[in-house]
Amino acid sequence: MATVAEIFERAHQAQAEYEKNASQEQVDAAVKAIGKVVYDRAEELGKRAVEESGMGVVEDKIAKCKGKSKCIWNSLKGKKSYGIIEENKETGIIKVAKPKGVVGAVTPVTNPVVTPMCNAMFALKGKNAIVIAPHPRTSDLNKYVVDLFRAELKKLGLPEDLIQTIEHPSLDMTQEVMKTADVVVATGGAGMVKSAYSSGKPALGVGPGNVQVIIDRGVDYDEAASMIIAGRKFDNGIICSGEQCVMIPNDEYDAVIKAFEKNGAYYIDDADAVEKFAKAIFPDGVINKDVVGQSVQKIASLAGVSVPEGTKVVLLKARGRGKADLLCKEKMCPFMIAIPYDTFDDAMSAAYENLCYEGKGHTCSIHSNDMEHVRMVGEYMPVSRIVVNQPSSTTAGGALTNGFSPTTTLGCGSWGNNSISENLNYTHLINVSQIGLYNKDKKIPTDEEIWA
Repeated sequence: MATVAEIFERAHQAQAEYEKNASQEQVDAAVKAIGKVVYDRAEELGKRAVEESGMGVVEDKIAKCKGKSKCIWNSLKGKKSYGIIEENKETGIIKVAKPKGVVGAVTPVTNPVVTPMCNAMFALKGKNAIVIAPHPRTSDLNKYVVDLFRAELKKLGLPEDLIQTIEHPSLDMTQEVMKTADVVVATGGAGMVKSAYSSGKPALGVGPGNVQVIIDRGVDYDEAASMIIAGRKFDNGIICSGEQCVMIPNDEYDAVIKAFEKNGAYYIDDADAVEKFAKAIFPDGVINKDVVGQSVQKIASLAGVSVPEGTKVVLLKARGRGKADLLCKEKMCPFMIAIPYDTFDDAMSAAYENLCYEGKGHTCSIHSNDMEHVRMVGEYMPVSRIVVNQPSSTTAGGALTNGFSPTTTLGCGSWGNNSISENLNYTHLINVSQIGLYNKDKKIPTDEEIWA
C-alpha cells in the first residue's frame, strides 16, 4: 500500500506534466469525462452508494448523480481556466490564472460518489491534481469511482495520477493528506472541517446546515408544501441544504398544515409523541447516528411511535424556539418542525434564533410573492444563501433554474467558521496573478478633488 507521501509525489509529477502540456481543450475534455462517467453509470453508482453507506434512497442517489454531473459540467464548459483569463483595458489589469497544485479533498460518508466527482472536476478545471480521502465506510466505492475517473484520463492521454485516493483510509492518513496538500477541500462533519482549518494549509470547508423555511402569507400553500416536502424527503434528509423548520403564519396555520398533509406529511402535535421523537433523534442532545439518512418508518420504530405507511415526511409541532427545543437543531432525516408566527418580523426572529442554535451561515428558504419580504430576509438573516420559491435541498447547491454555482460544498462564511460564504467552484482552486500596466494618460485628481 502506497504511503501518503508517495501518493503526493506521484500527484505532483502528474500535475506538473498536466500544467505544462494540456491545452484548454484537453482540460475541458477531462472535466467533461469525469462528469459524464458518473452520469452514464448513475444507476449502478447510486445503488452502491446506498448499499455501502447504509443511508439515503437509491432513486435519489441516482437523481443526484445525473443532476449534479450535468449541472456542474454545464457551469464549467467554455470557461477559460488557466493563462490569461481577463484583460481590462480601462484599469490596465491583466489576470492570469495558475493552478494551486495538489488538492486534498475529504469526502463524507453521506455523498461518496458526487462529492469526489465535483471536487475532481473543479481541481482538473484549474489544472490541479487531487488526492481524495474518503470515509472508511465507503472507501471501496470511492476506489471504484476513482478508478473510473483514472480510466477516462488514460483514454484522453492524460496522467492517471491526476486523481488518486487513499484506498484504506484512517483518521491519521486523512490528517496527513490535509497537511501535505497545497489546498484542502473539506466536506463532512464539524470535527473534520475544523481539522482542515488547523492543518496549516489553505482550507475550504463547510458548516452544518439547519435550513429555516418561511412560508409567507398569500402564497399557494399547496404548492409551497409540495416543494418543501420534496426537498425534505430527498435522500432521506441527509442533504445539508434540506428544509428543517417551517415558519407558518398563525392565522393560516390550519390551512398550511392541511396542505402539508395533502402532500404526504404526517403532522404530530401530541406532546408525548413529539418528545419520543426528540429522544430518538437527539439522545443526550446529540444527533443519533442511527437516524441519519434513514426512512420515516425506521425512525418511527426507534421512537416507538406509529406512523402511517406511505408517509413522506413527519412534521412535528415545535415546543419552543432555538435552545428551548432540541428539535430546532439540524435533523439529518425526513423530519421537520413547525413554528407558528404572528408578523413577518416574528417569523424572521424565530428563524434567526434557530440559526443561532445551529446552522448559522448556511441557508434560509422563503416561499413568498413579496419581493420586499425576500429582500428583508436577505438583509437580516446570517446565512450565505436564501432560496426563493424552490425546494432548498436540491437547489441551494446550484440548479439549472437558478444562479447559484453548482457544487457539493456550500460555504458558510465567518458565521460558520468558513473561509468562503458562497458555493465552492473551480475559481477557489486557482491562483490569479495580476499584471498592472502603467497608464501615462490617466488624469490624476488633486488632493482637493480626492477629499472633496
